Amino acid sequence: MRQVVLDTETTGLEVSQGHRIIEIGCVEIVDRKLTGRHYHQYIKPERAIDQGALEVHGITEEFLADKPVFSRVAHEFMDFIRGAELIIHNAPFDVGFIDAELKLMDADARLVASECKITDSLQLARAKHPGQRNNLDALCQRYAVDNSNRTLHGALLDAEILADVYLLMTGGQTTLGLSADDDVIGSSAGSAGTIRRLPADRPKLRVISATDDEAQAHEARLDKLSEIAENGAVWRR
Repeated sequence: MRQVVLDTETTGLEVSQGHRIIEIGCVEIVDRKLTGRHYHQYIKPERAIDQGALEVHGITEEFLADKPVFSRVAHEFMDFIRGAELIIHNAPFDVGFIDAELKLMDADARLVASECKITDSLQLARAKHPGQRNNLDALCQRYAVDNSNRTLHGALLDAEILADVYLLMTGGQTTLGLSADDDVIGSSAGSAGTIRRLPADRPKLRVISATDDEAQAHEARLDKLSEIAENGAVWRR
């Protein structure tokens, strides 16, 4: 399973007002392990940057003056993400900007959803933590991910941080340790240990499937739950 965690920075908040992408950052996950492969590109937006956006990401028009326009990097970028599951925090925002850039190149261009599966980690977080703050900083605090180097937003840095948060939030990537060794990514005050990323070269996790008898027993249990639950068994929705 190949996943790509993606983030963008833009000239402003509203793509409908002609705002453009100025930075794209992506990190690759395969079988729930960070591979070390990434895609990162600054982009000349051919328009002014809003002051509010500048205060968030700190990327100036002067810095972007000699960077390529989107059309020059589009093929390389799309080749990197094509066929992957994209993990994006507030996916409609980033996907909307990427689609707008593709349409400016070619009105008939294939859009992101036709090339990739899209998973919105913000929606996952809201479902897992209803009624709580679920922006990236809040999730870093909740999952003890160190984002102390994050003074300004940056697409690649945010993608790397989101990758750690996503793997912790969905389980299976990290383990609780009893020492401060082995690639510590953060610690939780008052916890018994530290949260550590497992080695990238570890063996694949063993998948144990249910037997036919177990599957039948499971279905029988769901039948009983469906009879007594007002809205049916949630596992069958």
